[in-house]
Amino acid sequence: MEIKKIPLSQLEADPAGTLAECYESGDPWMIEMPDFRRLSLHPREPAEPVDLIDDLIANNAEFRDLVEKLKASGFKPFSFMDE
Repeated sequence: MEIKKIPLSQLEADPAGTLAECYESGDPWMIEMPDFRRLSLHPREPAEPVDLIDDLIANNAEFRDLVEKLKASGFKPFSFMDE
């Protein structure tokens, strides 16, 4: 697997084309930000379940703590289904 590095300007210039090219390559890409931070793009098949919240709860203790604090505070999530 090869990680291709591209500048943020390439993604900004042609977002759809750049994302399509990344997907078609099948390899992860690294986006180099102007302030030297990095972002990564990873192609995924549409049929793959993407359940970010469950992944965060299972693998991120800080996120679990935040969820517990919100529950304890009486926070009520927005629900568009009840409208």
